[in-house]
Amino acid sequence: MCNMDQNTLTLDLRSYSAETDSHQHDFHQLVLPVAGQLDMTVGQRSGQVSCQHAAIVAAGESHGFAGSVDNCFVVADIPDLLAPELERLPAFINLNPALMQYVCFLQQQLQQSNSTSSQRQMLLLLIQLLHEQHGEKTSIDRRISTARDYLDNHFNQAISLTQIAGIASLSPRQLSELFRKQLGMTPQQYLIEKRMQQAWQLLEQNQLSIQQVADKVGYTSLPAFSDRFRKHFNIPPSHFRRSGK
Repeated sequence: MCNMDQNTLTLDLRSYSAETDSHQHDFHQLVLPVAGQLDMTVGQRSGQVSCQHAAIVAAGESHGFAGSVDNCFVVADIPDLLAPELERLPAFINLNPALMQYVCFLQQQLQQSNSTSSQRQMLLLLIQLLHEQHGEKTSIDRRISTARDYLDNHFNQAISLTQIAGIASLSPRQLSELFRKQLGMTPQQYLIEKRMQQAWQLLEQNQLSIQQVADKVGYTSLPAFSDRFRKHFNIPPSHFRRSGK
């Protein structure tokens, strides 16, 4: 089985041999059409990636594949903790015009530059578009929804697990278990992801100092913020200033 660091994302253009191969890995994988055809089996399901059809391989799912002549695909490897909702999407999906347009955009970006600094943002938008089109109307426990809404609205404040649990009318243990079961991560992991995404957006705007960005996403210590950001994205916050962003 292929393994991936839980903070690592990969987005690139790939071609596949006509010889059938199969494997499995501990991360989710999206295979999006650019040119040619890829015949695939995902678990017990069979389908094709071509034209307006894509494949979603959930982490741990055994899959086989064989490509046609002159094939090319946008392929995204995504840690399972970053996008747990992908497990609930179909293995083979149709792409609407908005998704096809975004696939074309990804292809152009990858042909120009395969910079890892922007991959996370492009992938998160791709996941959002996929979920909006194909996501099931999964019912989330009202208490977990309350906890998530609170984190979304107060991520820039000091928040303890006990505090969130009280707001959700659950014990800390119950909250952690139910939050992970329904959203694929703990409340603490969700809070970190929320803070880091907001920090990225603020740094890209280049209107605030790194210290001001840290303050706005709930970090009073600049070293602590810089260390967390570097671990999360594999680049330091100062990358945006050095690159002129």
